[in-house]
Amino acid sequence: MPEGRRPERVAEAVLRELSGLLVRDLRDPRLRGITLTGVKMDDDLRHGRVYFSHLEGSVRAPAAIAGFKSASGFIRRELGKSLGLRYTPELDFEFDPALERAARIDALLKQSSPKD
Repeated sequence: MPEGRRPERVAEAVLRELSGLLVRDLRDPRLRGITLTGVKMDDDLRHGRVYFSHLEGSVRAPAAIAGFKSASGFIRRELGKSLGLRYTPELDFEFDPALERAARIDALLKQSSPKD
């Protein structure tokens, strides 16, 4: 069986569990308005990158990253309990500008479209 499929499955599980933690357990005000957009795991499943967007855009991204870093121990412990992996992955959090970029492109297209 190819090894490429397992990191994808684990990434989906991490995303699902982390989304639940964000809604239920993480009370840090810096994490309000966060939407998780994806998770990418290394092949050895020891490291992952979590992508997120924020309702207020990239301006709030540094504060959100600081909130995630302060909760990283709690997040790893809870993921370790629920995922049942041999090693709990270490997660890095990165702002995903795709939603902002899409909104900007949409606004530009609406401006340039002819008014009929």
